[in-house]
Parts: sequence; C-alpha cells; structure tokens
Amino acid sequence: MQFNGVLKSKLPGVGTSIFAVMSQLANEHEAINLAQGFPNFMCSKDLIALVNKYMTKGFNQYAPMPGLMSLREQIAMKTEKLYSANYNPETEITITPGGTLAIYAAIEALVIPGDEVIIVEPCYDSYSPAVRLAGGVAKYARLQFPKYTIDWNEVKKLVSFKTKLIIINTPHNPTGTVLTASDMQKLEKIVDNTDIIVLSDEVYEHIIFDELEHQSVCRFPKLAEHSVVISSFGKTYHTTGWKMGYFLAPENITKEIRKAYQFMAFAANTPIQYALAEHLKREEEYLGLSAFYQEKRDYFRKLLKGSKFKLLNCNGSYFQSVGYEKISEMNDVEFAKKLTVEHKIASIPTSVFYHNNTDNKVLRLCFAKDNETLEKAAEALVNI
Repeated sequence: MQFNGVLKSKLPGVGTSIFAVMSQLANEHEAINLAQGFPNFMCSKDLIALVNKYMTKGFNQYAPMPGLMSLREQIAMKTEKLYSANYNPETEITITPGGTLAIYAAIEALVIPGDEVIIVEPCYDSYSPAVRLAGGVAKYARLQFPKYTIDWNEVKKLVSFKTKLIIINTPHNPTGTVLTASDMQKLEKIVDNTDIIVLSDEVYEHIIFDELEHQSVCRFPKLAEHSVVISSFGKTYHTTGWKMGYFLAPENITKEIRKAYQFMAFAANTPIQYALAEHLKREEEYLGLSAFYQEKRDYFRKLLKGSKFKLLNCNGSYFQSVGYEKISEMNDVEFAKKLTVEHKIASIPTSVFYHNNTDNKVLRLCFAKDNETLEKAAEALVNI
C-alpha cells in the first residue's frame, strides 16, 4: 500500500533507531546482543508477584493522570531521604509510561518554535528529534574525549536570550561518565537569575560506581528550582519492557508538562503502579544496585583485559565504552556491523550519539547481562 499524496516529513533524514538496527542485525546473525541497553536476566520475582496480585484484585482500569498517589508519595519519601529534596507528591511528581516519554512531554510542553536548547553530547538519541518536533533549535556542547568531561565555559558561550532548556544526563549514556558536585554548582551559576530550565536525565541514578555519590540536581536547591528530573523504574528494577518512569519538577513547570502529557498517554500502567508503590518500600532493592552492577562492570573489564580494545572509564550506567583504533581504521558504524556479522557481537557505534556523527573509533557495550553471556562475548572480543 502506498500513500500518493504530498507528505512532508517533520524529521527528514531520520531513519530507524540504531538500537533497532543493531538488534535486528544481531538476531539475523545470531550474535550476542550487547547493543541495546536491557538486562537479559529476570527481575525480582516478588515484584512480578505484586503486579499479578494487583491485576488479580482488579486494579486494571485507568490510573489518575499524574499517577497513583501512593506511588508518588513513596517517590517523594525516597527523594527526600536520598537527596534531601522535598517534592509535593500532589503537584510536583508525575508517573509516565517510561523515561523517554517524560523527556518528550517536557520538551514538547516547554519549548516553543524558535527556542534554543543546549544539548550535551554524545547524547541519548531522543533529545534532538524531540526538540526539532517542538520547533526548537538544538545547540551542542561536547563532552571532552576521552575522559568525557564537560567544559562549562563552552556551555556558557552557547547561552543566549533564546535559550529555553539545557539537557544533561548523569550517569551518562553512552559514556558512563558521572557529573560531580562541582559540575552541578557551575550549572547552577549558569541558570541562576535566568528563565532557563534544566532537563536532567537521571534514569541511571542508582547505577554508580567506585563509592561515588549520585549528584542529582535535586541536591542543589537553586538548581532544583530550575529543573525537571527524569527517572526510570525500568533501569532500577530490570524491567525496561514495562516502560515505567516519572519526572520531578516545581509545581508551575509540572503544570505545563502535564498539559501536554495528558494528550500523549494520559496515564501509566495501573497494576504496575500499585506494585511499585509497595516494592519501593524495600530500600535494599535500589540501594544495592550499584554494588550489583559494579561487580558486573569489574568482571567484564577483567575479561577484556587481554583484548586489543582500549577500555575507557566507566563510573556509572551499565555501558562500557571501548576504543578499537588498534584493531581497525573502519568507521565505527561499519566496524560495529562487521563485529556483529563476523564475530557475532553486537554493539552500538558511538558516532550516532553526536549530531555530526563524530567518530572517535569507540563502541558502546552493554554489560547488563548474565555472567555466561559476558564470558562468551569477552572470549570473542579477546580473539579479534
């Protein structure tokens, strides 16, 4: 079937996501999929039992648009305990079907045509398209390779009277870098006494290593007043397919985002919200996540030590970046495809996370896998 009328694309040049492309290639060639960022192990059986309990009890109809109050109250208590930040569960916390939709709703609600949005790259691939769909103009500040630190002077130079948002991500996808308290203080100075809003993607907040402490924008009162914070139950509870997230923001900002969100999804999954409200009381589940993933990171890095790949720093998230300049001069997209087809290991080329496809000869590998999978993948990578 073919539509023969005039169809003008709002996203010309944008094709299928690289995550879908590499996962499909992995399936076609029976490769180990370290590309798409999802665990290959089970989530908590207790959490599954809770979802089933609330489904069986009949909690299967629409939840309130902002989310169940019991869940929002648990999030408020958790946020206060972890970051000493107070959010009103009625007016400042909203449950969404995944973190990506929360990001999109925030951008769509806050950005009007002509507004400028500063994006720190490499970055998650949903940011820029969402800005374009809202009629905004993306401006890019770059993490400094290979340590992936932010030059805040560069960010400051991009600020203009048209700047509406600054988008940051910590712990960072794809690089695994983590912003420091000093970073947050410098950002706070940039937005202080302005109308600029910070969109802080913190979906990996509980996956941080080496005794580092997650520096949420929530910890910095003046910065929090300017910020929308995105979080993800999928990353925290190994349930990415459930698509459950939330955002925190001051009341007047939340009000505007909810106006847009209600026409996108209206509400998130009801029985899962009930289950999460109960499961969040088990603090050990999310407090133990850093140790769980640090063990996997350390094990995977140890397995790769004999390879020709260069291991870059990884202080958070569940992604390990590796340089392959000693192996091939191919561009990273072609090398990633070659790695999938010939060596049966699927990865993500990091050039796709830059607006101009900057190629540093680096691939992103997901280590949120069981040890057997990591061992098989490492064996193949060491033999390249």
